[in-house]
Amino acid sequence: MATMISEVYDALVEAGASQEKARKAAEALANYESRFSRVDADLLLLKWMTGFIVAGVGGLVIKAFFN
Repeated sequence: MATMISEVYDALVEAGASQEKARKAAEALANYESRFSRVDADLLLLKWMTGFIVAGVGGLVIKAFFN
């Protein structure tokens, strides 16, 4: 069985959805949540990479003008 968000499942069942539909919807939301966490991790890596590149280019510019 796939992971699901129990709070979403409980809310959908209480709202009147069938248990099967509520389970499928909660599983779908859990899948999106894991995808978003992967995107966040990738963005963090890209931020660090961009920072190193900017620092390197800045160092080269300073070296070119003050050397």
